[in-house]
Amino acid sequence: MSSERLSVTRRIAAPASRVFDLVSDPAGHVAIDGSGMLEAASGAARLSEVGQTFDIDMDRAPLNDIPGMGKYKVRNTVTAIVTGKLVEWSVSGIDRPPVGHVYGWQIDDNGDDACTVTNYCDWSGITEEYRKARDWPIVPSHMLEKSLDNLERLVTS
Repeated sequence: MSSERLSVTRRIAAPASRVFDLVSDPAGHVAIDGSGMLEAASGAARLSEVGQTFDIDMDRAPLNDIPGMGKYKVRNTVTAIVTGKLVEWSVSGIDRPPVGHVYGWQIDDNGDDACTVTNYCDWSGITEEYRKARDWPIVPSHMLEKSLDNLERLVTS
């Protein structure tokens, strides 16, 4: 198993509840992403419980990292959620089970109308052989940073 887990943390001058409202809304994921890859959260309700699923329309072409992948739809399943503090989801295809990686947002209330937010991607559930056989890139930390930039802009504007 790979032990790959990337995370970026930042203090954001917004209440934890406001940040949680955005990251628990699948449409918020599209607004926050910043890679050009996420296009739309198809008919998704606000995330509220483990096991809940939401679909996102994707286009891999803007990243130019997996030749020929193009447009597709991803089904995500909430794996952990704590109101006001944490949202985590695993990624799969519409017709296949989760592959083993998770994305998440952890929010720690600083008690002063600011919070500390960690954005992470954990690939440790995917075997190295599986990842290499498909030539999948690990999400680089600069993409997580860009998502934090976009999140901060959205919640403080």
